[in-house]
Amino acid sequence: MTTVLDPGADRAGLNDPQNWQGPASSGRVLKPGELDLSHNVILYLEDICVSFDGFKAINNLNLTIDAGELRCIIGPNGAGKTTMMDVITGKTRPDSGKAFFGQTLDLTRLTEPEIAHLGIGRKFQKPTVFENHTVFENLELAMKTDKRVWRSMLAALLDDERDRISDTLKLIRLAGEADRRAGLLSHGQKQWLEIGMLLMQDPRLLLLDEPVAGMTDDETERTAELFVSLAGKHSLMVVEHDMAFVEALGGKVTVLHEGSVLAEGDLATVQADPRVIEVYLGR
Repeated sequence: MTTVLDPGADRAGLNDPQNWQGPASSGRVLKPGELDLSHNVILYLEDICVSFDGFKAINNLNLTIDAGELRCIIGPNGAGKTTMMDVITGKTRPDSGKAFFGQTLDLTRLTEPEIAHLGIGRKFQKPTVFENHTVFENLELAMKTDKRVWRSMLAALLDDERDRISDTLKLIRLAGEADRRAGLLSHGQKQWLEIGMLLMQDPRLLLLDEPVAGMTDDETERTAELFVSLAGKHSLMVVEHDMAFVEALGGKVTVLHEGSVLAEGDLATVQADPRVIEVYLGR
């Protein structure tokens, strides 16, 4: 796969040979800007530090996410979860440390649009959809296509594009709502629609901030099923406080506290950790 680079790619360093390793472990030569998963790790954070007016929001944070992994991030308010996602998406520059997408793409040198273009999608807690457009139109607008004016004005959807939207509608359980105005959806359905909009952009890594906040029990259960089905094809980082939802997702859990990793393992392991009980679960 060759990533089509934005005009700012040279400035961002994507075409700098020092920012890519050339041959992957398979012996295939990588193109500049191509995601290298030869070590099966999609995200590396090493010794990341971020301070705001003397307060250390992130303090020597070390974290890796495997390709195709579904990772849950938990921790008390102020633990650094949001700031960590800000660093990954380019919203916040770390004071020090390294952040790599795959083996070679240095996130600290890229802008937010460049990072999104490379395949990192982020969903905030409050859903953001085009409420005056239909569900189908929201997915169409989010599709990763040529958005130049004349292309947008003249182009009709191709059959494979319609099929892709149809498949996404089924995946997010909104196939029966395709012609409904997005503003009329329930809160949970809007959350699913926004997740679908992210999926239309072909992300390799999804960052999801408290995705089930405000959902009913049934919607929460369906969201867990959706995320589990996405793992493997996509990598997911889910920041959440709902322990029942975290348990339904399974997999590894990382606990943040005061900007660092406090504990890591399966949910049962971190729930039994006295440090986690003291700073988070016991509250």
